[in-house]
Amino acid sequence: MLALRSKSLLTAVLVAAALVVPTTATAAPGGVPYVWRVPVTSAAQMHQLDEAGFDVTERDADAVLVVGDAAEAQRLRRAGYAPTRFDTVYKPLDAGKADVSAATFYGGYKTPAEQEAHLDAVAAAHPDLTTQYDIGDSWRKTRGLSTGHDIKAICITKKQAGDCARTPNSTKPRFSIIAQIHARELSTGELAYRWIDYLVNGYGTDADATSILDTTEVWVVPVANPDGVDLVAAGGNSPRLQRKNANNLRGCSGTSIGIDLNRNSSFKWGGDSNSPCAETYQGASAKSEPETQALENLFTSIYPDQRGSSDTAPAPVTARGTMITLHSYGNDIIVPWGWSPTKAPNDAQMRAFGKKMAAYNGYLVGTNEETVGYDTTGTTDDFTYGVLGVASVTFEVGASSGTCGGFFPAYSCVTSTFWPKNKGAFIVAAKAAAAPYQS
Repeated sequence: MLALRSKSLLTAVLVAAALVVPTTATAAPGGVPYVWRVPVTSAAQMHQLDEAGFDVTERDADAVLVVGDAAEAQRLRRAGYAPTRFDTVYKPLDAGKADVSAATFYGGYKTPAEQEAHLDAVAAAHPDLTTQYDIGDSWRKTRGLSTGHDIKAICITKKQAGDCARTPNSTKPRFSIIAQIHARELSTGELAYRWIDYLVNGYGTDADATSILDTTEVWVVPVANPDGVDLVAAGGNSPRLQRKNANNLRGCSGTSIGIDLNRNSSFKWGGDSNSPCAETYQGASAKSEPETQALENLFTSIYPDQRGSSDTAPAPVTARGTMITLHSYGNDIIVPWGWSPTKAPNDAQMRAFGKKMAAYNGYLVGTNEETVGYDTTGTTDDFTYGVLGVASVTFEVGASSGTCGGFFPAYSCVTSTFWPKNKGAFIVAAKAAAAPYQS
C-alpha cells in the first residue's frame, strides 16, 4: 500500500524540478487517452504529478493511476517514471448505441438539458410529491453566456403543509443526494435520475418508496456541474475528460480549465492545489465558484446547524439529516474527515452508517486514508458534516477497470451493476435521516 503521508524533501524537490510544465498543460493533449499505472514511492510524488498537470485519478497499491494519451506517457518517462498501460478510458459501445441524440451521448448518458427536462416532467406529473427549485447559476450563466444553466434541485415527499420549504426547521427529516459535481463521473448523474424515478413511480406501490416519502424529504441535485457536463458531452461517443467547472479565466486550455468544485467548499478550504491547470485546483478563494455557492446555500437552507464549531465537537445523537455526494470511481463509501487524517468526532457512528449501506453495494467503508489514500480539503461532505452536523459520506461508484470501470463505463452498466448495487444503499440512507447517529 502506498504510504501517501510519508514526506521526502529530496524526492519532492527532484520531482518538482523534473515536472515543470507550462500552465496551459492539459490532462490528455491529443490522442486516444488511456489509464496508466505509474509506480511512486511517496505522497510527495503523487502531489507533484498532480501539480504538474497530470490527471492523477487514484492510488493503486504502490502506484497511482494517471489518465492521458501516449504523449503524456512519454512525458512521464522523461521525468523518470515508468508508466504501463492499465486500462482503456473508452469502453465498447453497446450494439445500436453508437448514435448520439440531442438528449444523450456515449450510449445513453443524459445531457444536462435532458436532466433538466426530466425534472420538469417529474414535477409536472407528480405535483403532490415534488417541488422543484432553481438553487443558483452555473459559471457560464453568471458570465451572461447562453450556454449556461440554472442549477436545479428537486424535493420529493408526500407533501403536507410546510413540506419542501427551504427552511432548516422542517417537520420531516431530510436526505440529500448530489451528483456530477465532477462532470466526467457519468454514472453518478444516472443514479440520481433513477433514484428520482424510483421514488415518484414507486409511491403507493413500492413499500420502501412509500415509507420514505411518507416520513422523509428527499432532496436531489442530479447535475451539480452542468457546464462541465456539457463539455464532457461535447465529445459525443468519445466524451471529453472534463472534471472541473467551465471557468476559463486562469490561462489553462482543453480539459484543464476550471475549478475543482469538490475542493472549493468553504469548510477547511485551502490545503489542495494552487496550480490553476491541475485537476484538483481549489480556486483562488473559498466558495469562489457559483456552483459551490449554490450547493452551500441549499444545504444551509434545509439543514439546521447541529454541531459545534470545534473540530472535536461531535454532532449530538439527536441530530437529523443524511447526505450522499456521488463520485466515481473506486467502490468506496468515504466517511469524514477528508481534510485530516484525524478521525472525525462521530467516526464510529459514521462507520456504522456506512456499513449498513455497504451491506447492499459491497463497497469499502473508511476514511480518505483508508480508501483513496490522500487528504482532500474543501469538500462537499466535510462541509455538510463539519458545519451542519449532517451524517455525510462520499460514494465512489464503480471499479477501477473493465467494462464497468473508470469514468466512462458502458451505459449498460447503470442497469446491470450500479443501480442494483446502490438502490438499497440509498434506501438505507433515506430511512436513516431521522436518527443517523443512533444504532
